[in-house]
Amino acid sequence: MRTLFFFLAVMATLSLPSWGYAEDALVVYSGRAERLIQPVLNAFQAESGINVQMLTADSTALINRLQMEGDRTPADVLITNDAGTLERARELQLLQPAADPDVEATIPGRFRAPDNSWIGLSGRIWVIVYNTIMVNPEDISSILDLAGPQWKGRIAIPSAGSVYLQTGVSVIRAAKGDQVATAFLRGLKENAGSLVYGKNRQIVAAVARGEVAAGPVNHYYINRHLAKHPDAPIAPLPTDQGKQGMGVVLNASGIGVTTHTKHLTQAQALVRFLISPKGQRMFADVNKEYPLNPNVTAAPELLPLQNIQVADVPLSRLAQLRDPTMTVIEEVGLR
Repeated sequence: MRTLFFFLAVMATLSLPSWGYAEDALVVYSGRAERLIQPVLNAFQAESGINVQMLTADSTALINRLQMEGDRTPADVLITNDAGTLERARELQLLQPAADPDVEATIPGRFRAPDNSWIGLSGRIWVIVYNTIMVNPEDISSILDLAGPQWKGRIAIPSAGSVYLQTGVSVIRAAKGDQVATAFLRGLKENAGSLVYGKNRQIVAAVARGEVAAGPVNHYYINRHLAKHPDAPIAPLPTDQGKQGMGVVLNASGIGVTTHTKHLTQAQALVRFLISPKGQRMFADVNKEYPLNPNVTAAPELLPLQNIQVADVPLSRLAQLRDPTMTVIEEVGLR
């Protein structure tokens, strides 16, 4: 499976478009979907007068591209939807450290690389989306419960290639051990059957239609669905709370300035804008994610993050955990 993922990533890298960038442009390589990041970049461009050009692709493909381009890369910053991917870029020395008092005063240390080579921008938690007609939320205390036999044929799950599934299993491995993580994956595979989806929004839609009762997703997909379909019978359930719980899995999108940027001052200006109250408010209001600047509140329809117990696994460990997690996923045979 990893060989297949590597082959697909290389092919995706080779197929990325190549075009000229304006000499004065700040070039952003983004692993985030264009619709989620472009509005924020537009606001920065309008406020700063800095011309921004963006290439959007799979985060792994972008890292491969940065490696191949070396000091010839036009990229000034890398944005991804996963802290583990940013940490991998740091390990490959594709991002440059920064001693920036503004960053350190604004984003808590748990959401940054130790050397500030990447900085978290917005957070998301892995919750269970459940159908409010079909499920009593009191019957679920842990995300591990979805692997139980009572859920056979009643859940939908992400595919093996989902970075969110990989992150979730990595945190479970760190908190509970390989045996628990393996049993969890085997149970998910058995219970979901063919209901394995490449996109979180597909899982949410399946739950909303009543095709399945529940599934693990990032929280904001539920809020986005409800914004379009306010009467949909779905709700989020953060699990694993209390003294015996490991806490919910939290991941973060983030940004790093590339080692070979040609526009360092402009890149730093973009970082400062994205962690500022204005930039963070756009993540909160437009994307329904959790702002990581503690002075900016989340959208009112979100569950308050300060009231949710989060798993105590540093984001900087996600890259280290990823390969062993993929081994577990392969052994289970999840597709």
